[in-house]
Amino acid sequence: MTNTGIAMIGSGSATPPVSLDNQRLSQIVETSDEWIASRTGIRDRRVADPQTSLCSLATAASKQAIAMAQIDPSEIDLIVLATSTPDDLFGSASQIQAQLGATQAVAFDLTAACSGFIFGLVTAAQFIRTGVYKTVLLIGGDILSRWVDWSDRRTCVLFGDGAGAVVLQASECDRLLGFELRSDGTQNGCLNLSFQAQPQPLIDQITVSRGTYQPITMNGKEVYRFAVKKVPEVIEKALFRADLTVDQINWLILHQANQRIIDAVAQRLNIPSDRVISNLANYGNTSAASIPIALDEAVRAGKIKPGDVIATSGFGAGLTWGAAIFQWGI
Repeated sequence: MTNTGIAMIGSGSATPPVSLDNQRLSQIVETSDEWIASRTGIRDRRVADPQTSLCSLATAASKQAIAMAQIDPSEIDLIVLATSTPDDLFGSASQIQAQLGATQAVAFDLTAACSGFIFGLVTAAQFIRTGVYKTVLLIGGDILSRWVDWSDRRTCVLFGDGAGAVVLQASECDRLLGFELRSDGTQNGCLNLSFQAQPQPLIDQITVSRGTYQPITMNGKEVYRFAVKKVPEVIEKALFRADLTVDQINWLILHQANQRIIDAVAQRLNIPSDRVISNLANYGNTSAASIPIALDEAVRAGKIKPGDVIATSGFGAGLTWGAAIFQWGI
């Protein structure tokens, strides 16, 4: 097999229609628009109602990406769904494959929390580079409102729901210019959505665990320190692998977790604010969906143009973090 390049040729995004702004949220917990906006930059978020599934959001985003790429679903060889909140704990990618009519595609879920889209991008790229597959649909999607403790104002103000998708295709020119992935399990306790075991005796001395998952818990100060230190470093390493400098970046798209993190990373890298893409105020933290949603909005608004160099980084639970440098379009 010969090595092949990768091009990102289509994007799409979808969010639930239900909006929960800071003012309405202040009626649920003791908070205010000023308190949330000043600490996070978030003013609104979308939340899925009980009838809205992750698969429905992911399928809607995927259809947009497929249409932009001007391909037929039958041309897709692989579907990678980056999510921490599948509709089915066994995986939801195959349901999306069926809903799209992507009859030739193999599909699987990938879990790396808020880093999921970056980890998924690098994973998908390997299948294309080795010549195994030609066309890959990469989706980042999460419905975190399912797992939020709505009485905890430290976390419930942060998260929103949505999905974003991109189509990757084999190309003579490689548009994925560089990447770097990292994990540190010693800091796993900083951000969790943990299984809560309930002992269930079976017979004699045999007991098994039965239970559910606890709501999201987070040490916000530690996550902030981690992100502000590690994200600039991983972007610099990805730029080194791409043989590029910060000055050659057209756009910076970070995981949309906190505006203060976004501002601090851009400042450390000396990237001016007019080259930083942020839609955090409108959607909150949508986990694996945040980067592809921001990318898609910027592409459709005409900000990102073919050939633009984009530096992007995801970071979050695990702890995991990573960066990718790519050019948009063929």
